This record gives sequence, structure tokens and C-alpha cells, in this order.
Amino acid sequence: MISTTDRAFVGIIGGSGFYDWSANDVEWTKVTTPYGAPSERIAISTVNGIKIAFLPRHGAHHQIPPHKINYRANLFALKSLGVTRVLAPSAVGSLQPHIHPGSFVINDQFVDRTSGRQDTFYDGPMATHVSTAEPYCDELRQTAIDCAERLGITVHRKGTCVTIQGPRFSTRAESEWFTRMGWDVVTMTQYPEVALARELALCYINISLVTDYDAGTQSNQKHVETTDVMEVLSQNTARARKLLWAIVESLNSPATCSCRFALDRATLG
Repeated sequence: MISTTDRAFVGIIGGSGFYDWSANDVEWTKVTTPYGAPSERIAISTVNGIKIAFLPRHGAHHQIPPHKINYRANLFALKSLGVTRVLAPSAVGSLQPHIHPGSFVINDQFVDRTSGRQDTFYDGPMATHVSTAEPYCDELRQTAIDCAERLGITVHRKGTCVTIQGPRFSTRAESEWFTRMGWDVVTMTQYPEVALARELALCYINISLVTDYDAGTQSNQKHVETTDVMEVLSQNTARARKLLWAIVESLNSPATCSCRFALDRATLG
């Protein structure tokens, strides 16, 4: 049972390079779930009267690789704290020449290329099919776009994010295929996180922080290495924090989108 003092409103899932949330009077909360332990204890704080729950996706020391993250526990823990909106920054590689390293993408679609991940809360006995036709919250996406443009951050207003299994990076052949398909960025963590958020009727957005051209196929640069990714990501982190602060400060009223109705008419029987 979570006490009312731990109840949150906005959840932030920090990605690579984003392991803590700078705020005053942070309280760390250990949450247990029916799906096991989340990646880390959750930091509860308040900004302008809005409760925030921060959870580093890979753990506080980036000790959990993408294919081993307990996505179900992470999302369930946030929901149990009272979170209704989730902001989820993540590092991505660009698949298109006009999406430059250092820019941000507010995705509106995803493609799943993972395998074997625990990707649903609904394993029976009643069949439940939640639509992911529009997987990201349009209302929250527009808030993020408006805030980014106001801050002078180069932002792409939509994009399709393809999620690969990891932990390896793409081959050149895979990367070239993703590009020919018209997909925009590639990551290792968007699926099943976004789908699980929809199954819990949460408003959810991904803020993709572009660190490189995937496999070097969109530039004359060499193929990407982890050290290259972290160098650009460290430069993006400060701007990502400013953007998240701005988004949170804008969320001073209840959501009016349809995300909370995601489970309506989803159950058979």
C-alpha cells in the first residue's frame, strides 16, 4: 500500500545518461509490484505543486541493459503511485539525413523489432486487446513540442521510432533497411514501454534525444560507438532537463485527451 504522501502526478523515466532528477526535498520510495522490482527506487518530489515520480530506466548506475529492463514493473510502479502522465526521454540514432545529432524528436509512432520481452499485463484468463494505433498522447506531445520550440530547441514534431532488441547496435544492412522503410530514429527501449503505458491507460510520450546517425549510414562518419553516443548525450542532457521542467510546469490541469479510455471496449467476453 502506497501512502498518500507518496502519491505522484507526473512520471519521468530517465534514459541513458539521465539517472537522477534535480529537485529539492526528494523522497526515495521503494515500490514492490506483482511483476517484480522496478529498475530502481523512485524519487518523489514536487514542482509548482505538481508531484513528480522519477525512475531511471537502466538503474542508477546504468546496470540494466535494454533487453533486461523490467518494463512491466516500472510502469506498474508509477501507476501505483498515482502517476497519470509519463515523460520518457531516451537516446536514439537517426535514420534520416535531415534529423541531425543534437536534435530532439517527439515520436508519434513506433515499430517493434524486439523479441522475447514481457510486453503485456494481460496474459489471461480474459482476452484483452488494447489499441496502439495512436500509441502516444497527442495532448502531451503538443505540450512538449510547444515547450521545446519556446526554449529554442531543434525539435521534430513527429517521427517513427523503431525499437531493436539490443544490446548490440544495428548492422549497416539493418540500418539501411530501416531508412528505406521511412522510419526516423532507432532505439532499444521504446518497446514495450510505450505499449505497456497504453495498457495502463497512462498518457505517455517519448522525447528522443538524437546522438548519432545509426551505423553511420546517413553521413561519412564511422559507425557509432558507445563512447560517441555518450559524448553527444551529455551535451543533450542539460537541454532535456530544461525541456522536462518546462513540460511539468505546463501540466497544471487535468488531461482532456482520450488516453484514460484506452481500456474501454478492449476486453472480449
